[in-house]
Amino acid sequence: MASTAACEPIEESLKKSGKKSFAGIPEATFVDDVDAYMKDKEGVESILRSLDEQHGKYKFMELNLLARKKKLKSQIPDIQKSLDMIEVLEAKRKTNEQIETHFLLSDLLYSRAIIEPTDKVCLWLGANVMLEYTLEDARALLEKNHETAMKNLAQVHHDLDFLRDQMTTTEVNMARLYNWDVKRRQALNAK
Repeated sequence: MASTAACEPIEESLKKSGKKSFAGIPEATFVDDVDAYMKDKEGVESILRSLDEQHGKYKFMELNLLARKKKLKSQIPDIQKSLDMIEVLEAKRKTNEQIETHFLLSDLLYSRAIIEPTDKVCLWLGANVMLEYTLEDARALLEKNHETAMKNLAQVHHDLDFLRDQMTTTEVNMARLYNWDVKRRQALNAK
């Protein structure tokens, strides 16, 4: 099972690349001086609505990234199992041994099967498509898919970290603008 630790070397190289987001996530701007920011603006309500809308978009992006992360985390073990099976088939082919196994016919129904030594294997590519490959070609394809999935998982982790920073910045901006407006209203009522 691929863990987040396996993605750490890839994530470190992603951070060094300087790319803030691989998914095109817009960067939130921190409002440092609220008075200067609000100087030319008319109402704080419209700005708060805009920030709330931006925050909602960030939440939507987070849900999409989390779904993608879940999918990748389920794909990686499947690819690894296929690679392990390729190794078994190659070893049995070299020794010219048969493999005795149980073949799944339907839910909870198995049949005993004997696999003769072979140099070919069929891989599901998706969308109900299966192709026959030599063991060497299948290994190359699966290794490439594994590497791509690990890289994509690292990019998703990187984007989630960046996205959480943007959400926090937006939340802080909303709180600062709201507090500024409360103080402004209190000052107007005190006059």
